[in-house]
Parts: sequence; C-alpha cells; structure tokens
Amino acid sequence: QVQLVEPGGGLVQAGGSLRLSCAASGIIFSINTMGWYRQAPEKQRELVARITSGGKITYADSVKGRFTISRDNAKNTVYLQMNSLKPDDTAVYYCNAHHDERYWGKGTLVTVSS
Repeated sequence: QVQLVEPGGGLVQAGGSLRLSCAASGIIFSINTMGWYRQAPEKQRELVARITSGGKITYADSVKGRFTISRDNAKNTVYLQMNSLKPDDTAVYYCNAHHDERYWGKGTLVTVSS
C-alpha cells in the first residue's frame, strides 16, 4: 500500500520559514519524480516544485528564490524548505509521487498570517 505522509504544516507569520517533509512507503522512491503541489481556497491545485529521479528541479515562478525542494533517497523523503513566506502562500500543500502511476498525500495546511 502506497503512503505519502506529510507532517510539518502550521501557522507562521509573513516573512517566516517552514519546512515540509513527505515520507513515502510502498513505492520505489528513487525512481519517482517527487513534487509538492498546493491548493488555496477556491483555487485550483497548482505545482509548487518537483524534483526528478535524476535531480532536475522545477519551481513555480511564484516561489522561485524562496522555496527549495530536496530529496533524500536513503530516507524515502522529500522536503520543501519555504522561506520569506507570504500570505498568498496559504494553502493545503500536497506531496506527490509520479512514475508509472501518480500518488498523493492527504495534504498539510500552511497558514501565513500578515
């Protein structure tokens, strides 16, 4: 059974930092592209960042220079370091694993207060 578990959300003031993690099980982690998506109220889910099995990274324009995605294949974990947070970053953040199939975590709420 595939599980993507995402602790690490919470409430933070604007300008602050938060680190999300996603621990995966039930998949061959190292061959999967791992990503973080987010969905704000009344908005569509959007890509935040993703990292391929080969280490190629893509960021949404809105987070470039502020967020950093990384992965630790030995720990089957992907991270999202979020700095200089803005109220517009408030959303539910979802971990995603993609190889032949796509899997989603349950999401973790990040709230940035102004």
